[in-house]
Amino acid sequence: MRRYLYYSILLMILSGPAAAHIGNGLAGGFTSGLMHPVLGLDHVVAMVAVGLWGAFLGSPAIWLLPVVFPLVMAFGGALGILGVPMPAVETGIALSGIGLGLMVALAVRPPIWVAALLVGFFAIFHGYAHGAELPTSASPLAFSLGFVISTGLLHLAGIALGTLTRWPWGEGVVRAGGGVIALVGGGFLVGML
Repeated sequence: MRRYLYYSILLMILSGPAAAHIGNGLAGGFTSGLMHPVLGLDHVVAMVAVGLWGAFLGSPAIWLLPVVFPLVMAFGGALGILGVPMPAVETGIALSGIGLGLMVALAVRPPIWVAALLVGFFAIFHGYAHGAELPTSASPLAFSLGFVISTGLLHLAGIALGTLTRWPWGEGVVRAGGGVIALVGGGFLVGML
C-alpha cells in the first residue's frame, strides 16, 4: 500500500502543467470527454475535493455535493459553448482547489445549503472553461456525457478516500489530503501570475 502512495507522489511531482484548459488533447466525442477531466490536475483535485468534503460532512452531503457539481457544471458548460462572457475563469478554477481543499483541511461543517452553494459556484468555472474550449470536431453531447461521467468517477474517488474518516487516524489523513489539494490550487494560482 505504501509503495502505491510513493508512486502516486512521484507521478504528481513529475507531471507537467495542467493541460485541460489550453486546447490540447484529443478532439473527439465521448472518449475525449471521458479523458479530458483526468488529464488536467486542476480538475482532478477539485473533483476529488468535492467527494472528500461530501464524505467528511456525511449524509446528505455525501451524495448531494457530487450531484450539484456536475449539474451546475453543465450549466457553466452551456454558457461557455454559447460564448457568454465570463471573467476570471482560470482564477475561479484555481480558487476552487484552494477553497474546497481548505474546507476539508480545516474540517469546515457549514449548513448543507452553504456547502452546495460553494460547490455550485466553483462548478460554473469548471464547466465554462470546458464548454468554451470544446474541441471543434467533438460532438458536444457525446463530449459532455463523457465529461460528466468522468467527473462523477473523480467524485467517487474522493468519497472513497473520504470514508477513511470512520477511523480516528483517517480524519487526519483526509484533512491532510485537503491541505494538499489547497496547495495544488495555490500552485495553479501562483503559476497564473
